[in-house]
Amino acid sequence: MMNQSRVLIPRRNFLQCAGIGLALPWMETFAAKGEPKGKLARFVSIYHPDGVGLPRQDDPAWKDWSWFPQGGERDFRLTKVLDVLEPLRDEITIYSGLSHPSARKVHGHANADQYLTGAATGSEGPYRNTISLDQVIAAEVGRHTRHSSLVLSTNAGTGAPRATHTSSFDHQGRPIPSISRPKEIFDLLFVTKGRETRDKLARSKSALDLLIANVNTLNRKLSGHDRETLQQYLDAVRDTEVKLLKAEEWIDAALPEVDVSHLNLEVTVRDSRAYIQTIYELIHLAFLSDSTRVATYMMGRENTGGPQDLLARAVGLNNAHGLTHDVKKPNGWRNLGTYNRFQAEEFGRFVQKLKDTREPNGNGTLLDNTFAMHGSASSSFHLSRNYPIISAGGRNLGFRNGRYLKFAKGDQDNQAYAGIDDDSGWQSNPDHHELPLGQLFVTILNRVGIEAHEFAGCKGTLDRV
Repeated sequence: MMNQSRVLIPRRNFLQCAGIGLALPWMETFAAKGEPKGKLARFVSIYHPDGVGLPRQDDPAWKDWSWFPQGGERDFRLTKVLDVLEPLRDEITIYSGLSHPSARKVHGHANADQYLTGAATGSEGPYRNTISLDQVIAAEVGRHTRHSSLVLSTNAGTGAPRATHTSSFDHQGRPIPSISRPKEIFDLLFVTKGRETRDKLARSKSALDLLIANVNTLNRKLSGHDRETLQQYLDAVRDTEVKLLKAEEWIDAALPEVDVSHLNLEVTVRDSRAYIQTIYELIHLAFLSDSTRVATYMMGRENTGGPQDLLARAVGLNNAHGLTHDVKKPNGWRNLGTYNRFQAEEFGRFVQKLKDTREPNGNGTLLDNTFAMHGSASSSFHLSRNYPIISAGGRNLGFRNGRYLKFAKGDQDNQAYAGIDDDSGWQSNPDHHELPLGQLFVTILNRVGIEAHEFAGCKGTLDRV
């Protein structure tokens, strides 16, 4: 007979055997259930790795292939990198001079982990992350939808510390696994297996009850250090309890019916443009059906030859990451700019789709109630400063667009470290001043109806936004 007092199942084995896990897809299959009492607000973050092209002003490539616009707040001129967004000029805002203070000297190969958290994850040594912006929002607005949030990436999973495959981190700073296959995303949103799901939920609850009972018995016999380790584990277990309770609440709710006859749900990243467009289409459907109001999509992790390297095939180029290293070669700035243009073009297509879709409740368009953010934690050659960020939408949330907002002092023309193709930038001390990206995050939280005064240790909101 099993000795119940000695049962402590390793977390990984337990989650696999019980069929549950933190943010596993079936656990988040939860469709809209009524309107919230407050404002309707959505948030989506699109992350692209490897930064953008920033030639020097004395380089002939600067006029056409520098990512940031040229000019003032309202009279800015988009270069060939972002001119695909010109038809949406009145719906977008472009930011310069923002970065996370705790990451400004983190190498660009290790900085994606903190893009939505602002945590001091560092380039090496001990690692600890914090909650991401999307999950702060999801904790509030996610109460009204089947899915608290939708976590997507090209690479799938969590990756590793400083090599994340996900933009989303929970309240303990743990990475939330992302999913990448369009068919899996669609099934998560719009397909349920009825009796099978109900039986699986019952088994998971039973296994969880047994685990908690055994852990409580064991806790009295542990050292102080082991109790701390066990407490971290119990935090993960409690997160799973919350997801189980929500799954039970939504299990009998009817799933929305959507038309995906125009989509190829079996498309892979090898068909780069179609793959990206399908990911955006699925986010649009998730918002339209009110299956979720929070989504993140990570186009790729930093410093990898993984699946996202294939995305550059959409514009006839190879090895997306390598484009940032080859800017001094013939047509180097143009090649990187062309790839960045593809990223902007597909984001623009998504934004236009949101703009063209009326809200089911009649309150404007999907875009009017959505703050859509597109950006990277690097600017020029893996430099963790001056993040290239575009936002779109949010008219009903109080955002005013059609502007290019510069927040740096001493680098208004974005020439600090422009033109570099080596690691000299991230190792140096900046001689200009940037504002904390966390202030934009506080602004976003307040606009979606969440009271906040600071984020990642950065207090206050961002003026002019």
